[in-house]
Amino acid sequence: MAITNFIPTIWSENLLSSLNHHYIGVANCNRDYEGEIKNRGSSVKICGVGNITIGDYTKDTDMSTPQDLSDTLAELIIDQAKYFNFQVDDIDKTQCSPKLLDAAMRNAANALANTADKYVFSLYGQAAQKFDADLSTDSIIDIILKSRELLYTNNVTDPSDIVIELSPAAATKLIKEQADVFSYNNDILSTGCIGSVAGCKVFVSNNISIEDGPTQIHHCLMRSKRSIAFAEQLSEIEAYRPEKRFADAVKGLHLYGAKVVYPDEIIDMEFTVEE
Repeated sequence: MAITNFIPTIWSENLLSSLNHHYIGVANCNRDYEGEIKNRGSSVKICGVGNITIGDYTKDTDMSTPQDLSDTLAELIIDQAKYFNFQVDDIDKTQCSPKLLDAAMRNAANALANTADKYVFSLYGQAAQKFDADLSTDSIIDIILKSRELLYTNNVTDPSDIVIELSPAAATKLIKEQADVFSYNNDILSTGCIGSVAGCKVFVSNNISIEDGPTQIHHCLMRSKRSIAFAEQLSEIEAYRPEKRFADAVKGLHLYGAKVVYPDEIIDMEFTVEE
């Protein structure tokens, strides 16, 4: 890619497309609130409606006065600002194929996606419920089923709206216990999904939050797709020639934020792993 051929709009779209391809945690969030995000500190308003009361209907009898709905308003703050800034020396560029800038942009997308996923997974502490388990002795499938039951009691009943997000160690334990329920194909594996349990898709991510210590605690999640809201924007992306180098350089700014909107629809599955 020559510096003179750089079109910011096209490259922003390509980078966003690459980000979406690499996302796991972010991909499982509610992203309906994305809009114009101009600067760090911007916010997105999230409106909700309270529960509806159901009454008994009696023929030829007036219904009760219409219920006043209580709306809820949450604010998603765009408080994360991450950038990349790399250059490719002209000599290196002429000696390598495919072009280094193209490869570097793909790597930038991967790095940005991993950083955003880690942020989403770091919100585990806001889950309303959690289960503790030891991966060396306890059955991971039992914890998953208990978590699924708890979501049922919270009226999260649609399995297609529930995702399970595991660390690689937890996923290995699950596969050993339930290898016969998993089927693999390239389309599934390319999204990080390894199959389903109790109708819920299971995803594996190396960005799951882990507490280090004498033993590690892997904060794996089971959640509805609306439980966490996420909004992002590639605020700036531009190419330039560094003043003191014979090189092409590209820099970009990624703005985003995430918020737990429905804490009752997230289960923090704390799996202890011996190091």
